[in-house]
Amino acid sequence: MSQHRASWSRRQFLAGTAASLAVPMIIPRHVLGNAENAPANEKIRLACIGIGKMMHDSHLPHFVKMPQVKVVAVCDVDTTRRESGKKRVDEAYNNTDCQAYVNYRDLLEKEKIDAIACATPDHWHAMVILDACKAGKDIYCEKPLTNNLVEAKAVMDAVKASKIICQVGSQQRSDDNFRYACELVRNGHLGKIKQVMVGVGGPPRPCNLPEEEMEPGLDWERWLGAAPMRPYSSVLSPRGVHNHFPSWRNFCEYGGGGMTDWGAHHFDIAQWGLGMDESGPVEIVPPSGDVKNIKYIYANGTEVIHGGRGGITFIGTDGELFVNRGELESKPDTIIKQPITDKEVHLYKSPGGGHGGHREDWINCVISRKQPCCPIEIGARTVAVCHLGNIAYLHAEELAGKSLKWDPAKWEFTGNDEANKWRDYPYPRRKGYELPTV
Repeated sequence: MSQHRASWSRRQFLAGTAASLAVPMIIPRHVLGNAENAPANEKIRLACIGIGKMMHDSHLPHFVKMPQVKVVAVCDVDTTRRESGKKRVDEAYNNTDCQAYVNYRDLLEKEKIDAIACATPDHWHAMVILDACKAGKDIYCEKPLTNNLVEAKAVMDAVKASKIICQVGSQQRSDDNFRYACELVRNGHLGKIKQVMVGVGGPPRPCNLPEEEMEPGLDWERWLGAAPMRPYSSVLSPRGVHNHFPSWRNFCEYGGGGMTDWGAHHFDIAQWGLGMDESGPVEIVPPSGDVKNIKYIYANGTEVIHGGRGGITFIGTDGELFVNRGELESKPDTIIKQPITDKEVHLYKSPGGGHGGHREDWINCVISRKQPCCPIEIGARTVAVCHLGNIAYLHAEELAGKSLKWDPAKWEFTGNDEANKWRDYPYPRRKGYELPTV
C-alpha cells in the first residue's frame, strides 16, 4: 500500500473517544489511515465512480446522508450523468465543492480521498479495484465482482495483499431473511443437503448490435475500455440519466448475462448456506441432450442446479427451504418457525436492511478495519461459480457432454488446457486498458 495504517487500533480510538464525548463523532482521516498529518474532525472522503442508475438512485443519495461520510468527487464518461451526480452531491451539502471527472485515474491522482464506491459496467470493475489497491483506497464495488475468472483471481489476490477494505455489493447477505435461511441450513434443520436449485437467468451472448449515431458528450472509447472497439449503441450506454438498468449486461464483452447479474446474488446465498465461501464446486456438468441446465458438484457430493423457481431452494433429507427477496417458505412449514439457539452457528450479521445495511456495514469496517459482510474472497468465489456456469453453457458444443473438473484452490481446470484458456477474454485487452499490476 502507498499509505501507512495507524499504529494503534481504531477500536481503541473509538472506545476512548466515545467514552469522553456525548456528541456524534466524526472520524479524523489520520485514524482511517489513508493520509498523514490530516486535520482532525474530517469525515471519510468518498469518490463515486459510475453514475448510472444504481449509483445515482441508490448509493449516492444514501452516502451523502451518512454522518461519517463526505462525497467529494464523482466520475462518469457521460457528461449528463456526471453533471447530475455532481449536482446531487452539491445540493445535499449546499455548496459547489464536488469535483467531477471523466477518467477515474485522474480522480485518484488529484483528489485526497479515503475510499471509492464503484458502480461501473462489469467489464470495468477489475481495473478500478486494482487501481484502488495501488492507491491504498478502500472500495465498495457493485456485483458481479468481475467479468471473467482471470480478473476475479487478480482482484482477490491484490485486495488481500494491499489490506484495503473491500465490500462486494451482494447485499442479500445484509438481509435478515437470507441470513436466517442460511443459518437454518448450516445448523442442519433440513438434515443433510442433497441438492440446491438456483433460479436465475442464462448466459450472455456476443454483441452484434447495429451502429447508431452518437450525440456529443459521451467518451465512447473510454466506455468500451478493454473491450474491442465497436460502433456506438444506445442499448449499451443510454445517454444521460435514465431510469432503467441498461442491457450491456447481456453481452459477453461487458457482462455475464443473468448468470452473473442475478447469479451474483443467488449463487452467493447458495454458497453461504453450504458453507463454501472459501471454496466452490469441483465439477461442472454442461447441458447435453435433454438436459438443458448445468449442474455443479461439490466435493461432499452436494449438487447445485441452475434452474427452478426464481430464488434459492435448499433440498435436504429432512425438508426443503425456499428463499428469495421477501419470501421464505419451507416443507414442512415448521422449519421456518424454528429459532436459532445460542449454541448453534450464527452467521455474520450486518446492520441489516439490504442495500442500506450493506453500505453501513462497509463504512463501519472502513473505520474498524474488520472484514465486512461480503469481502473480496466471497465476492470472487461467488462470481467464479457464475463464470464457470457461463463457460459450460457457451462451450457446451465443444464439451459434448463431458464435465469440467475445477480446482477451487488453484483456480484452474484440472487436466484441460483448452478450458483454462476460457478463463479470460478470447481477445487481447486494448492498449491502455490492460489490467494494472499491483
